[in-house]
Amino acid sequence: MNLKIRAPHTINGTISLPASKSISNRMLLIRQLANGQITLHNISDCDDTFVMQRALKGYQEIKTDLTQKVSTIDIMAAGTAMRFLTAYFASSPCEVVITGTERMRQRPIGVLVDALRSLGADITYDEKEGFPPLRIRGHQLDGGEVSIPGNVSSQFISALLMIAPTMRRGLTLNISGGITSRPYIDITLSLMRQFGITIDEPNDHTFIIHPGQYNSGEYTIENDWSAASYWYEMLALADDGCVELEGLFKDSLQGDACVSRLFKPLGIETTFNEQGVVLKKVSQTKPDLADYESDLSVCPDLAQTMVATCCGMKVPFRFSGLHTLRIKETDRLTALQQELAKLGYEIKEENGDVLENNKNNDQGNPVLRGVSGHSIETYNDHRMAMCMAPLSILHPGLEIQDAEVVTKSYPTFWDDLKSVGFSLS
Repeated sequence: MNLKIRAPHTINGTISLPASKSISNRMLLIRQLANGQITLHNISDCDDTFVMQRALKGYQEIKTDLTQKVSTIDIMAAGTAMRFLTAYFASSPCEVVITGTERMRQRPIGVLVDALRSLGADITYDEKEGFPPLRIRGHQLDGGEVSIPGNVSSQFISALLMIAPTMRRGLTLNISGGITSRPYIDITLSLMRQFGITIDEPNDHTFIIHPGQYNSGEYTIENDWSAASYWYEMLALADDGCVELEGLFKDSLQGDACVSRLFKPLGIETTFNEQGVVLKKVSQTKPDLADYESDLSVCPDLAQTMVATCCGMKVPFRFSGLHTLRIKETDRLTALQQELAKLGYEIKEENGDVLENNKNNDQGNPVLRGVSGHSIETYNDHRMAMCMAPLSILHPGLEIQDAEVVTKSYPTFWDDLKSVGFSLS
């Protein structure tokens, strides 16, 4: 499904955002490790969470059907599910093959597999070394001590942390080098502690997880700050407006809550109330920023939003800490350059870690150029669709290809746009 978008110039409304898929998927695994004795409220209804739930249900069926020797579990394009379930199946009594889409089979997982093997896991590659699909013969792991690089994927670290209490000796996890997306690791640690797991942190790069059992209880999942970022972008690009986003917490566990800080220099004010947050555009003029620089290594999922916003506002920028974007749902570094170029925005990449544009100016809207002009390819990446859609405020009739990809994290995105006056055809 392709959508052509026409946007209002003033945006006002109240939006109920989707629940956080990051917290949902962690809590689904923790609930599984607690033998189902945790009641969850406000679980995300996005594709990634559905895949996680389906896989865990499939595992339960494997355990009860003794005639089923090996089961194939397809997690489609859900990277979180691939990492978390690889660790879970490796530490649980089962034999499974876990696979996914063609793109998922191109996303490296060798660092996690090597760590699990060193702890006693039985995992082999069914096709290409270092990549899914994986054949896993699960059993309780001895545990012990393992080191893993921190600059590849925080999900590898979170996967190991969550299963660590089930290991006979627990786990001492050493992180080498800089840690990418540290807030996502902090989410994992916080949830584990809330449900009874003892964790020591002798320094910033070492986690000692003691053997133990997750406690029973209840948990309400916060709405998604990553989804909120697109509303910040819309207001920044619009002439005026005010939007209330329900279900966001002031003391959020989510690293992407930093979006409120990132958009303050771009003229968006954030106020918390009992329902969530209120976003208001406080300036109708271009921010007086000579060069907007920020390290996004703690929140790489905001990179596409920040790049698209600054391009639209003609704010020169330099965003670093983007090395993980190459191995996301698509190569997001290349995808951003290619699609924004169609609208006349020139972006430079540096060392696979930086995106910058220091040539924006005040000479009016950029000239459209490139084949197909207004038609934006999304590369089966939900965030490409959602970060590009607000640019329809500046480029009427902008077309988003394969618009249904938003269901991966924000199924009601297009309906929410219509509710504030966007026209979709």
